[in-house]
Amino acid sequence: MLRLALLAIVIIIIWINILPYIMPNKPRAPYSDEELREIALSRGMSSIPKEYNDFIKLSQTSDNPITKEKVALGKELFFDKELSIDKSVSCATCHMLAKNPHNPKQFLNDLTDAHGKTDCMVCHIKDESGSDRLATAIGAKGEVEPYHRNTLTILNSSLAKYQMWDASSKNSFESIKKMIVDPYKMGLSESEAVQRVDANTHYKKIFKEIFGDGVSFVNIQKAIDAYQKTLVTRSPYDDFLDGNNSAMSQEAKRGFRNFIELGCKGCHTGITVGGQTLQKFPTRDYNYIINVTGVFNSQRVGRDVASFDFNFKEHRDFPFENIGGFLGKKDEKRFRVPILRNITKTSPYFHNGAVFDLREAIYIMGKYQLSMELSEKQIDEIMAFFKALEGEVVEYKELK
Repeated sequence: MLRLALLAIVIIIIWINILPYIMPNKPRAPYSDEELREIALSRGMSSIPKEYNDFIKLSQTSDNPITKEKVALGKELFFDKELSIDKSVSCATCHMLAKNPHNPKQFLNDLTDAHGKTDCMVCHIKDESGSDRLATAIGAKGEVEPYHRNTLTILNSSLAKYQMWDASSKNSFESIKKMIVDPYKMGLSESEAVQRVDANTHYKKIFKEIFGDGVSFVNIQKAIDAYQKTLVTRSPYDDFLDGNNSAMSQEAKRGFRNFIELGCKGCHTGITVGGQTLQKFPTRDYNYIINVTGVFNSQRVGRDVASFDFNFKEHRDFPFENIGGFLGKKDEKRFRVPILRNITKTSPYFHNGAVFDLREAIYIMGKYQLSMELSEKQIDEIMAFFKALEGEVVEYKELK
């Protein structure tokens, strides 16, 4: 009986693995542009505001009103290396923006460091990514993030419900403290940060004018928070949501349809297309997937290939090497869902930067998060949709 039971289990597993290859694709009636838009808006996937008044309604909080002067101060602090213990990095070092010059020494160190795996885009990037494009963050004193965590983009992050990979900060304001005091980031204590800023006559005067009570760590947080809230991007996707049917290509619209129908929108939702929930990854247990190669060899790096010898995979937490050993919040493999806006500009992917190819990341998410073998065509279409999520920071004239 036991052998029969085991045989039945094996047959079921084989059937599950080969089903995607033998099931024909059923023709689908295409959504109209209006239907696509309605589905997105019903999921809270609204557009980034074009107008300043709408931006203020969306981003401003009663305890930290956004003003032109406060944003200007926050921007100065964001780019100021005085806020790191050895004065070698600023917030913008890891969250690079278009006008932020590269740190050649940092990249040289990363290219030659055993912990610093990177790709060509790190040195050749010219667009806004809001991240450092390194597999793992490198902070003041050249400290490597101990869990090998990848830097999340700062762009649009103020609109996310959770910050950090483990959702340990709930908003932009909270995340600033972690950015400054974390020994593997900027490594500066609250008191030292206040002392340095207060010793600068320029800062001291402006803090007094804006806040009344002068320099304090909370006021430093408020200033940077106000600036970070302005780092929102608009894209062709936003124009489409606002009613411009020609803003996205037909391929991008098909990718958007895939995104909706396959279930991606279940986690990557809201105005930021992610960042709103904490989810388990992977949902499909990687350790109990039989290697089924030889017959269905897709020739894709990282895909399962197997023969019918029923050898199970070696124990691994993820479908890639978990460099750093980070397992998410409370070691339960629960992570803040990444923001997909500008995802094409923020490689490498996943919490430890283990995957540099966005197509591979899409395939992995399909297989281990949705239990689906995505076709090359589906991946092409989703890539086109992701390209439509590329945008630049909105320059509200009232803040110039």
